[in-house]
Amino acid sequence: MRENPTEVAAGGLVLAFAAGFLIYVTQVTGWTGGAQGYELSGSFPSVEGIDIGTDVRMAGVRVGTVTAMGLNQETFRADLTVRVEEGVLVPEDSLLAVASEGLLGGNFMEIVPGGSYDYLSAGGSFTDTQGHVSLITLLLRYVGGGDP
Repeated sequence: MRENPTEVAAGGLVLAFAAGFLIYVTQVTGWTGGAQGYELSGSFPSVEGIDIGTDVRMAGVRVGTVTAMGLNQETFRADLTVRVEEGVLVPEDSLLAVASEGLLGGNFMEIVPGGSYDYLSAGGSFTDTQGHVSLITLLLRYVGGGDP
């Protein structure tokens, strides 16, 4: 049986697109294929701009991803779960905050380490969290001289 070079090239192109799509999907969804790490949680007034798969950074270095989020029906706050890479120790008095890459950049979760010598363990929870700060709210406060 003889292969047609055009059919072989078309098949190769389809496989390349499929591989590219698979890589894209794993990056967008944050799927890590069973990556090692441990989960921590926090409760926020607002997690605007954060999705599952969003980076979690410490000192500007990616140390994990957001794995789950949902609305707490009792407190009406956003409950967020992050997976931190194995070997990254997070002091128990650390801050978990929604941060921005700049004026037009995207948002990410930032862990600001505390000074405690005790560390959060798997399933632990951040007691200090900071939600999304709206640029428009800040401008209204500045222009209006107070709360909008």
